[in-house]
Amino acid sequence: MTAGEPSSYDEVDPFDLPEWLGECEVTWEAERGLATGHRVAGSLSADGRDPLPCDLLAVDDAYPTPVAADPVRVRAHQVWRHGEVLVVTGEGHLLLAVPGSRLDTETVLVAVGRLARAVGARPGSYAVRLRVE
Repeated sequence: MTAGEPSSYDEVDPFDLPEWLGECEVTWEAERGLATGHRVAGSLSADGRDPLPCDLLAVDDAYPTPVAADPVRVRAHQVWRHGEVLVVTGEGHLLLAVPGSRLDTETVLVAVGRLARAVGARPGSYAVRLRVE
């Protein structure tokens, strides 16, 4: 990747994620408020487990440079349309890649819910903790 070139991320199969994500009561917690931009750092945690860094990424932000390469953006839109969320890795973090240029509360709740379903978690076993800016 050269300067100014959008980031490309590697897709992750939810079945390759730690098993505890589908077995425990899990909380996704934001490190900062949603108004911080197209990427909100956070983590997935459960009692007795080391937190797993997991950020949310709005893939359509393109100023001053695109945040994701076209194939990632297209794939994020495809899976979202089919009721799923694209799970990728980048910079040592798991990322939930969602359509749009900014994140809002509803998008975060839907994305985390879709992750829960993808890893086979029981309904209601995931919670989201947001920060107020």
